[in-house]
Amino acid sequence: MTRWLVAGAGGMLGTDLVTALASRGESVTGLDRAGLDVTDAASVADAITCHRPDVVVNCAAWTAVDDAEASEEQALAINAGGAAQLAAGCAVAGARLVQVSTDYVFAGDVAASDLGRPYAEDDGPAPRTAYGRTKLAGERAVLDRLPGSGYVVRTAWLYGAHGGNFVRTMIKLEDRRPTVDVVDDQHGQPTWTADVAGQIIALIHADAPPGIYHATSSGQTTWFGLAREIFGLLGADPARVRPVPSSTLSRPAPRPAYSVLGHGAWARLGVPPIGAWRTALHRAFPDLLAAERGEVAPAAAGGPGAAAG
Repeated sequence: MTRWLVAGAGGMLGTDLVTALASRGESVTGLDRAGLDVTDAASVADAITCHRPDVVVNCAAWTAVDDAEASEEQALAINAGGAAQLAAGCAVAGARLVQVSTDYVFAGDVAASDLGRPYAEDDGPAPRTAYGRTKLAGERAVLDRLPGSGYVVRTAWLYGAHGGNFVRTMIKLEDRRPTVDVVDDQHGQPTWTADVAGQIIALIHADAPPGIYHATSSGQTTWFGLAREIFGLLGADPARVRPVPSSTLSRPAPRPAYSVLGHGAWARLGVPPIGAWRTALHRAFPDLLAAERGEVAPAAAGGPGAAAG
């Protein structure tokens, strides 16, 4: 049986990954920051020596995109330094390492959409933010140190029941505001953390070659389109969501106008990519609604214990 170690297990994706692995009967240890500080070499060495994993998944990250602009060194210590520490530990132990990364490694500007297709796994990265630069450095730390056993799994627009995210924010705002203004000029793929968890498991079970994979939902929409879908699921009038341009919001870090990721690596592997974003949202919604309202949700079909794809 494969032994898994999940770093950053207290976060939104880490929680769903540990749940998915446990539901499949896998041997899994999930450690939050108190149990494993990925920036500390001794902490990493102790965790790997103690748990003897075959696969390590790094879900630990600095994800505060705007804060990273003023604190790039601190973000780099976690997003790149932590990845490097884990890669070094895995190299000694002979373990595989899955590094979770982001669409922010790409430029995501309007010119990118002129490609006429989603970003491929081997398209050249060109991050425009401190967060993107630190995550790209983490990718390179893993792939350079583990050329035969390192994986990068990029994802984007994540939502889930175990943390703050856009979907839960819209659920909250629908109850509190008569109208909500949402940007309609940023294109991406809303992605359920439970689906990403399933895709990571499928990657390892398929004995995939090392390299870069994109774990995002299929299709694309805008934040405005996503918000309207959420209002519809709540039984509210989607017309209460009003489109606005990104220029109306002033943020330290620019948001990608186009961050749709392609799934060619899954096709080459023979593993189906994550399905349509709208279908996933409908499956996930009972859990998200219950989490936001402090209720217990019924088991969602296709949730953390379901097969990937």
